[in-house]
This record gives sequence, C-alpha cells and structure tokens, in this order.
Amino acid sequence: MNKWTKTVIIGLTALLGLTACGNGQEAKQETETVKLGLVGDDTRDWDSVRDRLADEGIKLEYVKFSDYNQPNQALAQGAVDLNAFQHQVFLDKFNEQFGTDLVAIGNTVVAPLAIYSNKIDKIEDLADGAKVAIPNDVTNGGRALILLESAGLIEVDDAAGITPTLNDITKNDKNLQIEEMDASQTPRALGDVDIALVNSGYAVDAGLDPKTDALFTEPVDERSKPYVNIVAARKEDKDNPVYAKVVDSYQTDETKKVIDEKSKGANLAAWEEFGKK
Repeated sequence: MNKWTKTVIIGLTALLGLTACGNGQEAKQETETVKLGLVGDDTRDWDSVRDRLADEGIKLEYVKFSDYNQPNQALAQGAVDLNAFQHQVFLDKFNEQFGTDLVAIGNTVVAPLAIYSNKIDKIEDLADGAKVAIPNDVTNGGRALILLESAGLIEVDDAAGITPTLNDITKNDKNLQIEEMDASQTPRALGDVDIALVNSGYAVDAGLDPKTDALFTEPVDERSKPYVNIVAARKEDKDNPVYAKVVDSYQTDETKKVIDEKSKGANLAAWEEFGKK
C-alpha cells in the first residue's frame, strides 16, 4: 500500500466517523416530546403506549390533572399537546363555552356511568326523599339524569336531548334530593348520600369495582356514542403525523387488555365498538 492510498483510507475513515456521529446527533434531535394531559394517577393504559412510542423516537410525557376542568384549558393554551380524559359531548360543550376549537383525533374507551351506594343493595330499595349525588358539569350531569331515568327513578323532558338539567325533570315521584358536585367528588359523597352516580375512572380510583359494586350501569349501545372517550388536540394539529402515531399506538390489542384489567371489565375499547375516530 503506497502512501497516497493510505492517506485516502485514513481520510475516508475519519469522514465516515464524523458522518456516523452526525447521524447520531440528528437522530437525537428528531426525538419529539408529546405532552399528554390525563386526569387521575392511574396511567396503566398509556404506559405500554409510551414504551412503544419510545421505539419510534417519540417521548410521551404525562401531565396529570385532578379534575375535568383543567385539561382542556391546558390544551387550548399550549401547556399540553394532547389530552385523553373526556367524551365528545364534554369537548363540544367546552368549545361552545370558551370559544375554542379543540378536536377529537381518535377514540379510546367507552366508560359507562354507574350508580353506587353504601346504604342499599338494590336500586329498588331506594327510599322516598333519598339523597342523590351527580356530577355538576353539563354533560356528565345530563348523562346522570338520563341514567336515573333509565333506572326508573325519574323522568326528564325529551326535548332536552342528551344534556338535560335539573329543570328538565318532569317526574320525580320519590322526591329525590339531587345534589350536584364535581365529578371527582361523587365517590367520596357515598358516606353522605344514598346513591351516587360515578364516572368509571373515578369509581376505580376510589376502590370500587364497576362490575360488582354498581347497582345500575349505563347500557352500551348506539346511544353511548356521544360518550366515547377521545384523544383531543388543537384544530391546527389534527393531522399531525406524530400525534397520529400516538393514537395508533393506543388502539392496539395490548392497550385493550390493559383497559380490561384496569377497569375490571367495565370499560370497552371504543375503536372496536364505534370505529377509530
């Protein structure tokens, strides 16, 4: 090997080394962080998603909230990139109330609302004048009133649609004393009221088993579609390919299995029941 050939080889080796180093830095720069707003501390359904996304260069970072009032504000203001805690009706009402344009980019779970009690074993045993706790937000409150109607406890005006209020109750033969409170507080109210209508996530967080502890559960059928939980984004990000990967990584058999374990069989994979979006 002559001196010129050796010089060329050494030069090429050095250049390849720099290129490899440059590619490593480029790959590192391409790693994207996606901040996901969640309600509550149980992130099991998202943990395996986070692991799968990491293999694709996406870092999923949780931002946790304690109630339903904060995550959409955070999304609208850019404090998070996505959130996953609400159904479509809730999102529509938020957009209407605050003039935002948040959109759904994928279905997650169907989480039936249910009636619980520490004082009675059957819904038929509910006494006249009983105290009832329901969520105080428009969408879950209306959903709760419809569930009370389905259980044969009250009747509401059909003209109110899927968001009736206390003023839309047309029949209350048991003279139920309905108290509105933050949805997160409904399971805690079980010591003070006769029955409470509790969202599935809050029920599980409170140690309730939706399959065995619920006195009456919302049926899952076509009427449930407005209450399918979703991943939400800002309108300008609805076609973001990275966020689409987050949804795709969620809508898998692995996630479905975790949903079943986490909810003790109460929640269903919404993308199988009602489609991916």
